[in-house]
Amino acid sequence: MTPVWWMVGLSGFSWLVAAALLDTQGRIEVLYGMLGPLAMVIGSWILMERAYRRNPQRLTAVMVAAFAGKLVFFGAYVAVMLRVLSLGPRTFVASFTSYFIALYLIEALYLRRLLAGSPRATL
Repeated sequence: MTPVWWMVGLSGFSWLVAAALLDTQGRIEVLYGMLGPLAMVIGSWILMERAYRRNPQRLTAVMVAAFAGKLVFFGAYVAVMLRVLSLGPRTFVASFTSYFIALYLIEALYLRRLLAGSPRATL
């Protein structure tokens, strides 16, 4: 299974487990806490994997540009979720932080595999 599908599958499964334990508002807060990090990790993985396959020397430049974009996106995303959608800060921030750390750890492990030359670390 590809890295993107692993990240989507694990995130979806963990949300289903959390949804079984929470009320409706909690489900929504956990879902939105998951969606931002998941979208960005998928996007950054696709960009990094394609850049590496085309020209490995460009990978660092792509990663720096993606980092700058993530800074802007995550700042705006959290502000919109807390201010505009008025999600509960405890559940949303706990979910957001957990998914952020877990998904970027998965991405780092796949990046290590990609740089080591494993054919299984592709889209």
